[in-house]
Amino acid sequence: MERPHERRQDRPLIRDGSETFGPVLQLALRFGTLALLFGWCFTIVQPFLTSILWGLIIAIASHPLFIRLCAALNGRTATAATLFVVLALTLLVLPAMLLADTLVNSLKLLAHHMADGTLRLPPPPATVRGWFLVGEPLYSFWMLASTNLDQAISSVASELTWAGKWMLGSATGVLLGILEFVVAIFVAAVLMANATSGQRIAGDVVTRLAGSGGLGYADLAVRTIRSVSKGIIGVALIQSLLAGLGFLAADIPAAGLLALLCLIIAIVQLPLAIVLVPVAIYAFTLLDPMPAVIFAVWCAGVSLIEHVLRPIMLGRGVDVPMLVVFIGAIGGLLSSGVLGLFVGPVVLALGYTLILHWLEAEPARALEVEERRTDRPAAE
Repeated sequence: MERPHERRQDRPLIRDGSETFGPVLQLALRFGTLALLFGWCFTIVQPFLTSILWGLIIAIASHPLFIRLCAALNGRTATAATLFVVLALTLLVLPAMLLADTLVNSLKLLAHHMADGTLRLPPPPATVRGWFLVGEPLYSFWMLASTNLDQAISSVASELTWAGKWMLGSATGVLLGILEFVVAIFVAAVLMANATSGQRIAGDVVTRLAGSGGLGYADLAVRTIRSVSKGIIGVALIQSLLAGLGFLAADIPAAGLLALLCLIIAIVQLPLAIVLVPVAIYAFTLLDPMPAVIFAVWCAGVSLIEHVLRPIMLGRGVDVPMLVVFIGAIGGLLSSGVLGLFVGPVVLALGYTLILHWLEAEPARALEVEERRTDRPAAE
């Protein structure tokens, strides 16, 4: 019979490391292959990532409406998805294209008048001179432009060149944003038509990532997306569309640009009076008294309608600080263009809400574990 000390002597004193190196190499190859695959997939999807993300947000926010639409159509999901696309394009994209068309026409008309020398500006009111800080230089430049427009333009030629380049880039960004919006609407329709399998996959993913509490985080994410998209983005869209229709009815120049400015201001939670009050004042110099008064009342209603719509559309949503929405809107606009203006607040609000909930849940979970540990000896 072999003794223990003899077995110990038969073992090699130095190992070649192959038993340890083999599994480590396999694990490294697996992770490397997965990283390469995910990186490649991300590179392919990256040009459409903002549109896909916005489509997902639209799908989550519109899913309750889509369910009622399916019920009205006797459960015909494909028909409901097609009808959703038609309604979304009619309500959102067509007014945006109409406003963009008015902007292009206004710029063409301005260029035509400047080319043939028929552009004339009225002299400034005397009250302009009394405006704080900007009154005197603005009055002098306005007076020069009303008497000698060519000299006034030549004095600010470099600034006009920069502004022209900025406006051209902005117009290109707006058109690209409209195209991405159309893609997002189709993505949302596809996601809602396959909502059952999508919810199952999403539930599996969040359970893998967050364990048993993953479904709670998923429900919180859905409520946050619906709250921000309806209470902030939805109200801003309604206000900007109503303001744009008012600009079109009053024949205000650059109605599309003004409507886009209203949209940005409404999303970042600033008062629309910043744009509407100067435009209403200008309308009194452009229109007859009665149409100007009607337009001013319309602007006042558009500015105040948020106080009625926001409580209705927020519902039992999640409270998000306005600073988070402001940073998300500005950051999204700078990083992803016009569509980022919508996606940014929702994504940042979602991240803020989930991190805050996680920070609040961890101490409570630790306290529960500690109570169980202290109660165990007493029970024994």
